[in-house]
Amino acid sequence: MREAAFAKQNKDKWLIFESVLRNNIIMNPDELSSLYVEVTDHLSYAQTFYPGSNTLTYLNSLSVLAHQKIYKSKRESRTRFITFFTKEFPLFFSQYHKQLLIAFLTFVLFSVVGAYSAATDGNFVRLILGDSYVNITLDNIENGDPMAIYKDMGRSTMFIGITINNITVALNAFLYGIFLGLGTLFIIMRNAVMLGSFQYFFFEQGVGWESVRTIWIHGTIEISVIIIAGCAGLVLGRSILFPGTYTRLQSFIRGVKDGLKIMLSTVPFFIIAGFLEGFVTRYTQMPDFLAILIIGGSLALILWYYIFYSIKLRKKANRLSRQ
Repeated sequence: MREAAFAKQNKDKWLIFESVLRNNIIMNPDELSSLYVEVTDHLSYAQTFYPGSNTLTYLNSLSVLAHQKIYKSKRESRTRFITFFTKEFPLFFSQYHKQLLIAFLTFVLFSVVGAYSAATDGNFVRLILGDSYVNITLDNIENGDPMAIYKDMGRSTMFIGITINNITVALNAFLYGIFLGLGTLFIIMRNAVMLGSFQYFFFEQGVGWESVRTIWIHGTIEISVIIIAGCAGLVLGRSILFPGTYTRLQSFIRGVKDGLKIMLSTVPFFIIAGFLEGFVTRYTQMPDFLAILIIGGSLALILWYYIFYSIKLRKKANRLSRQ
């Protein structure tokens, strides 16, 4: 492999690692040691194939910095949990925005497919959502309360049940990534088709706005985080398909670890989505401005945390690496 290609392939990992070291981001010593092993693997590769190069010099200095950091690490900080979410994860996730984009575009595409299928086939919605759900919803629309189904279950029961169900869907999206990412794409496709047909059904019945202002109170975070879980599955699939300079087993282990980090980041958001669905969505008569505020705030939170804040930390890491 040419030196330029080697550096391009691994540059993002090196910059993230360097930023963690130079900014004193708290990490578990075992995790830091694992990262150190990766850097030393790259260092050994560079010593063999690029002797006297700038890449070798950089990796050697990074290895020394990591070595010093490891042996200075003591007991894990009490703020470890906080720093994972506020610094370590957003910086780490910036390297996987491409996988996130693929998951998002796949979801959008098959949502359109679901809506189109519902529009061209009168039985499609019943096939996807089931006769029972469709019949109950039609009755609710006739009775003047299209979203009454969200009021049928107890608040706490719905909160727990929905949260567990959403986490299960997300775990499937991640774990199915082991099938070279195709399993993850299938999970994304299935949920997107369901959403597209589901949303079209309400517009066809003339209650499109009522459905949007109600369903997306919890759905904004719920759907966003399922897409992020799909990103984790694609990271896992990519680790198998494209091991790069690692053995396939080493790459797979890294893919699992990285995917699990992404999944861990989604847990608080699933809890928020479950809470909104269990305790807030049922208030279908709330003013439009309040529903729009919740939906807009939820979307802004997801975009800020997983994209804009992540990019901001990456840019900061790049600046520090050039100093």
